[in-house]
Amino acid sequence: MPHPLRQRIFISGASAGLGQGMARRFAAMGRDLALTARRLDRLEALRDELLAAHPGIRVVVAAMDVDDPGSVAAVMPRLADELGGFDRVIVNAGIGKGGSVGTGEAAANRAVLVTNVLGSHAQCEAAMELFRRQGAGHLVIVSSVASVRGMPGTRTAYGASKAALNSLAEGIRSDVYGSQIVVSTVLPGYIATDINEGRRGPLTVGLDKGVDALVDVVEREPVRGYVPEWPWRPVAGLLRALPLSVVRRLTGS
Repeated sequence: MPHPLRQRIFISGASAGLGQGMARRFAAMGRDLALTARRLDRLEALRDELLAAHPGIRVVVAAMDVDDPGSVAAVMPRLADELGGFDRVIVNAGIGKGGSVGTGEAAANRAVLVTNVLGSHAQCEAAMELFRRQGAGHLVIVSSVASVRGMPGTRTAYGASKAALNSLAEGIRSDVYGSQIVVSTVLPGYIATDINEGRRGPLTVGLDKGVDALVDVVEREPVRGYVPEWPWRPVAGLLRALPLSVVRRLTGS
């Protein structure tokens, strides 16, 4: 059975990287968008670009700091009211920095955990309140292949934060199982964005290819989708099965 058209789409972290790329792709597909980030000037420039290229769509933007649950709780319902509801919420905003635990990077590691876990949780709370009232909706949580196993070095806190999102998404999915609310977890591999600066390898794909693959997966609305599916679905399976001594060599940073 085909999924209903998700016309009104919310995307956080839309001022750069995957969020910005998804906004452009969905706009080209004729979808209406609610876009948030901390940098309002970049959002306004993106809104103007999208409306000029696709005059038939609606685009609303607002500054939102996912580290501030009050900001999230106020901004998301307001944008939903402007669009008449959300059909899909893409919890995308996140950061990646830090270092090995115990090497003086505690503040950076904590920032990653706060933004990626608590910031995503705040967005899920707002989205699910709306979807429960509507009786339908598609919640998309952007995780990472780095969540599959514990990661060394600069990706330790990042991988842990994304593993928490996998569990959060599954818990929400279990809670609304059998309803018209769909919950998808998407796990990008290495895509050439700022968050992967310095961590790119032979499996890294360009931003445009990565965004195309991400949007394609989101549109399919799977329980769990890898981006791109090849090679990251089999790679994720290998990461789960290989001994830690091998995993740390493959993922070292």
